Amino acid sequence: MRRSLIAGTAALLALVDPADAHPHVWVTMQSEIVYAEDGTVTEIRHRWTFDEMFSTFAVQGLDKRKKGEFSREDLAGLAQVNVESLQEYRYFTFVRSSSKRVLLQKPTNYWLDYNDGLLTLNFTLPLKTPVSAQTLSLEFYDPVGFVDFTLSERNAMKLIGAPAACKLNIRKPAAGPSTSTLSEAFFNSLTASSNWGEQFASKITIQC
Repeated sequence: MRRSLIAGTAALLALVDPADAHPHVWVTMQSEIVYAEDGTVTEIRHRWTFDEMFSTFAVQGLDKRKKGEFSREDLAGLAQVNVESLQEYRYFTFVRSSSKRVLLQKPTNYWLDYNDGLLTLNFTLPLKTPVSAQTLSLEFYDPVGFVDFTLSERNAMKLIGAPAACKLNIRKPAAGPSTSTLSEAFFNSLTASSNWGEQFASKITIQC
């Protein structure tokens, strides 16, 4: 049995009370913004650790070599399903260079780790065209609000190979509106093109 983030989230909804507030999956993330020698941004490397409930659900039915342990090889198929299913949602990664949208290519170098009962998805998002800009902004969120993205308390964002003048600023979101009064019908009406989840996103800005 294989569980993707999108399909797995939908299946998890059957296990929770519809009156419960969104989100239903929690991700703790670390990311690296990678620069080339000419000072352009070329790719974004993600490391997403899922909550225990989703992690347990996702690995149900997978073959494993040892009880309670999964190797990268055991999880290779699940990793592929995950990254492919995220394309519709633009990989929950929204990048702008000097206010213009930056296009991303399909993920490369992806794999899953399983440690202490938690799944971690690692993958790289190459930029379609490397960008050189004084201001680069990034947001990570689920447009429909099923998945909550929280920056890790340690090493949440790193600049790799960036020019010395580049400065990283992280602005965490203010307390958003309560979702407990919103109906499941409201959330079901949202699509990948919605921007409802943006209000809960941290704002990452790089000034060079």
